Amino acid sequence: MDFITLTIKFLSLLAKFVGSYGLAIILLTIIVRAAMWHLNVQQQRSMKMMQTLQPKMKAIQDRYQNNPQMMQQKMMEFYKEHKFNPMGGCLPLLIQMPIFILLYSALISPQFIQVAGDQHFLFIKSLATTMRATAGISQDGKLGAAKGDKFILGNTATVYLPDETLKNVKVSDPTQAIDIQGELIPGQDVTLEVSLNSFNKLKYSQLNKIEKADLTVTNSNIRESETVTFVRDQKLDDGILRATIPTVPVNKTLHWDVIILILLFAVTMIISQKIMMSMNKTDSTDPTQQALQKSMGTFMPLMIIATFVVIPIPAGVLLYLITSNIIQILQTVLINKQIDEEEAKKKEAVNDSELKNAKKVNEK
Repeated sequence: MDFITLTIKFLSLLAKFVGSYGLAIILLTIIVRAAMWHLNVQQQRSMKMMQTLQPKMKAIQDRYQNNPQMMQQKMMEFYKEHKFNPMGGCLPLLIQMPIFILLYSALISPQFIQVAGDQHFLFIKSLATTMRATAGISQDGKLGAAKGDKFILGNTATVYLPDETLKNVKVSDPTQAIDIQGELIPGQDVTLEVSLNSFNKLKYSQLNKIEKADLTVTNSNIRESETVTFVRDQKLDDGILRATIPTVPVNKTLHWDVIILILLFAVTMIISQKIMMSMNKTDSTDPTQQALQKSMGTFMPLMIIATFVVIPIPAGVLLYLITSNIIQILQTVLINKQIDEEEAKKKEAVNDSELKNAKKVNEK
C-alpha cells in the first residue's frame, strides 16, 4: 500500500468521525499543526534571538568581510557560544512540504475522486476541483473529453477468470497503463486498451485465463471517473483488453469557489506574515532587513497566487493551506506571549538578584 492510499484511508477515517471530508481536512491540519507545536516554539525563539543578535552578527561580518573563511569560523563560534541555530526557523517549513505534496497527490488521485470527488463543503462544490477544471459527471456511462486529454486508471481492478473473480488486483503504473486507440475526437466513441502486463502481480497461469476486467478510468484533466469493463478478444490473443465508451465534449470553465479559496489563502498569508514581522521587530533590527521583510510580505503572496493559477491546486489542498495559515496566526500570538512572559520572568529574576547583591554590599 502506497502513501497516497494511506492518506486517503486516513482522511476517510477522519471523515467518518467528523461527518465530512472538508472537516476531515481541517482536522488533519489541526493534528499536523499540534504535532509541530514544539518546532514552532523553537522557530519563534530562533527568530527573536536572530533579532537580538543581529547587531553583533553584523559587526562580525563587517570586521571580516575581506576574509570569508575567518568570517565563517567566527560566525560558527558565535552561533555555538549563544546556542543559536540559524536553520532552526526553516525546520517547520521543511517538515510541512512533504505533507503538502502528499495531500496534493492524494486529492488529485483517481482513488480520492472515486470515493469523495463529488464531496462539497460550505461554499466549495467539490474538494477535488481545481480553478480551471471542466465540468464532468462521474459514473454516467460517458466520459467527458476534450482534445489532448489524458486518461489514467485506478490503482486496483476486478479481474474475471472462467472459474473465479479476483478483486482488488493491483494495477502497475496506473498513469501509463491505458492507451487510446486512434485519435480522441470529443463526442465520438473512443476505444481504450490495457495490457495484461498491467496486472503483473498475478501468476502467468492466471493472466492467460483473464476474460475481462472492471477498471476505473479517470480523465486527468476534468477529474471525471467511470467504471469501464475491458474485454479480451480471444481471437486476437494479443494480450490486450479493450473497451469502447462514448465521449461528451466539455469546455473549460472557471470555478469561483476555488478562486475565492485562493484569495482567502492570500489574505491569511499576508495577515500571518504581518503578525510575525510586527512581533519580532525590535529597535536593533537592520533597516535594510526591515525593508526586505516588508517586500517579501508583499510579493510572496502574489508569487504564490500566480503559481496557483498556473499549477492546478485542488480545493481541498487550498482548504488545508487556509486552515494552516489561521492556526499559524493563533500559534504566533500564543507562542510570542509565552516567550515574552518567560523573558519577563528572567528579567525579574535578574533584577531581584541584583537587588540582593546591592543590599549585601550596603550591609557590609
